[in-house]
Amino acid sequence: QRKNPFSNHERVVSKPLHTHRGDPTYGRPPEGSRTEQRGKDAHSHVGKEVEELCLIIRSTGEVGEDGHVSVTFGQLFETYVTISNKVVGILLRARKHGLVRFEGEMLWQGKDDDVVITLL
Repeated sequence: QRKNPFSNHERVVSKPLHTHRGDPTYGRPPEGSRTEQRGKDAHSHVGKEVEELCLIIRSTGEVGEDGHVSVTFGQLFETYVTISNKVVGILLRARKHGLVRFEGEMLWQGKDDDVVITLL
């Protein structure tokens, strides 16, 4: 149905384009939409939080024999939690982008306080 039956006949309802897997626009909001802008803003915000986390690791950690700065999760958690309660999520994002290294899939407060996080 191209026309909206609940309005005058002159107003044509825009129908979203349906994309299929393999299409470069599949799973993405339309270009120029508010949804696309919100996604870009969120990506930028998380990027800034990752940068801030790396700066905190650099300032609170110690330089090891390999030249990399390292800090324990417990020490980082105590320092960073006053800034943001998303420290684990930001650490996972930083590891995904190759900025930090640590053992384990997930870090838990108390249990993983001695896990060493290395800034790459």
